[in-house]
Amino acid sequence: MSEQTSDESARKSRWWQWFSGSAEEDANEPGSDGAALGAREVTTREVWLPAKRRMISKIADFLIDHDLEVLPSTLTVAYECVTGGAPRLAQLILERTERGLPITLGWIEEQRGESTHDKNGEALAVLMGRLEDSLDEFNKTTSGARSATSEYSSALRQHVDDLEGVGRAGVVITELAALTRAMMERSIAIETELACSERRAQALQTSLEETRRLADMDHLTGLPNRRAFDHMLEREMRAAQEKGEALCVAFVDIDHFKRVNDTHGHSAGDRVLKFVGETLNRIADARCFVARHGGEEFAVIWRNHTVDKAWKKLDAAREEIAERRLINRANDTPFGKITFSGGIADVFAYADKSAALKAADEALYAAKQSGRNRILKAGEQPDPQEAKAA
Repeated sequence: MSEQTSDESARKSRWWQWFSGSAEEDANEPGSDGAALGAREVTTREVWLPAKRRMISKIADFLIDHDLEVLPSTLTVAYECVTGGAPRLAQLILERTERGLPITLGWIEEQRGESTHDKNGEALAVLMGRLEDSLDEFNKTTSGARSATSEYSSALRQHVDDLEGVGRAGVVITELAALTRAMMERSIAIETELACSERRAQALQTSLEETRRLADMDHLTGLPNRRAFDHMLEREMRAAQEKGEALCVAFVDIDHFKRVNDTHGHSAGDRVLKFVGETLNRIADARCFVARHGGEEFAVIWRNHTVDKAWKKLDAAREEIAERRLINRANDTPFGKITFSGGIADVFAYADKSAALKAADEALYAAKQSGRNRILKAGEQPDPQEAKAA
């Protein structure tokens, strides 16, 4: 065992030397002699070299601490986390490390994939928002122009009638009346074209609204997705603060979901996800918002609900699911008992939204660790007897 430890230490030492350079190399670098530097102008390389070495050392520490192979993908992740280029991924890695869970290449790729999807979705949402604003402005402009053109046409028509009544008095007035009538007909044509443009813009705006709705929807369960959840939480926080109402948030995670996928296949796992999503969605109303947060995790927001009231509703859904015995229709094999665990927190009991979400997530983790198939409130300690029975 000591030889294995020694080999591991030697391997890490070699990686360290490879990334950060040896002490002898540092001593030989130009500018290592303070007196020499003082006697001549410092070069750009001498200014940046120490910073580069520190950066490489931090990247090496990251890879060694998490026992990751040296690959282009892991080097990119390490660089982004060290430099702050991926703050969300760095936070997820920190939280996972605190839980004692390993940081694997597969897990990192999954998180980066979700992050890329979120960024693309956000960019699409921003573009759609800008286009909707432009269309709204276009609608206002065309509507105003059409109204002005219609009023102009009515005025011209009245003038034409007046001119034609006097037209017999002279050729000039008759010609003026004909010219005015041509102007009136052109105005009517413009009014018709503007009306068509307005209808097309309204149809496009309707399509954009449908596209936005689809972009905020999880296509498997039909529930809102993570981006929609984030927007809804912001909106509900503002509304609850304005009205002085309570606000709670919860995270729910299906227990042993990987076992379902491994045993019955991903298609069966998708059916379980839809079943849990449908059950949770039944507690949704004007004051309760349910979303699929990602993977086998769901999120719930309650406005004007105390933690105890929200807990009772969520726990009732948990019991309903736990009492069902689902069958895999593909082969008539029972799924076994499907359960979920959850953590719930009072949003306004914390300094900000991030702290409240973290508290709910930690309560979910505590529920998992204490036996699963239970809902814990943030800060609540699980009952030892329940954990033992579970």
